[in-house]
Amino acid sequence: MQKMLLAAGLALLWPLAISAQESPKAELFGGYSYLRADAGGEGVNLNGWNASIAVNPNRWFGLVADFSGHYGSPFDVDTSVHSFLFGPRVSYRKHGTVTPFAHALFGATHIKVTTNVAGAKLTESDTAFALALGGGIDVKLRPSVALRLIQADYLLTRFGEETQNNVRLSTGFVFRWGNR
Repeated sequence: MQKMLLAAGLALLWPLAISAQESPKAELFGGYSYLRADAGGEGVNLNGWNASIAVNPNRWFGLVADFSGHYGSPFDVDTSVHSFLFGPRVSYRKHGTVTPFAHALFGATHIKVTTNVAGAKLTESDTAFALALGGGIDVKLRPSVALRLIQADYLLTRFGEETQNNVRLSTGFVFRWGNR
C-alpha cells in the first residue's frame, strides 16, 4: 500500500518537475532589429540590433533590461537611436516549444543626428522618455536555446514637446540558463 501511495505521489509531482525544467531562471536575447521611426510625421526606416536580459523569479513573470541601437541616413542625415528600457514581462510557458510573452518597458531613448551644412558637420543629440509596449514569440530549438521568431513593440518617445509613435520589430536568438 505504501509503495502504491508513493508511486501515486510521484506521478502527481512529475508534471511539476517537467514544468520546472521548462522555466529558465534567466534569458539573454540578441539579434537584428528594425525601427520605423516617426520623424515629424514622416516615417523613417532604421536598422540595427536589440539585446535584452531577463531574470525570471517564477515561470510566468520576469524582469527585463532591454537595449537597442538603430542607424540610418534618411534625408542625408546620419541618425542613430539608442533605447535603454526596463520593466516586467509575462510569459505563457506551456509544455511545448512555443513561449508567447508580453512586456511593458520604461526608460529613455537617445537620438543623435549629424548633417552637413555648408561643408561643415553639425551634430545634435537629445535624450527623452521612452515606453515600449509589446511582446513576441520564442520557439525552443534546444533546452538552452530558442529562436525569437518575432518581437513587436510600440515604442513611444517624447522628444521636445512632441510624441513620436514608432514601431520596433526584432528577431534573433535567446540563450536560457538555470531551471525553475
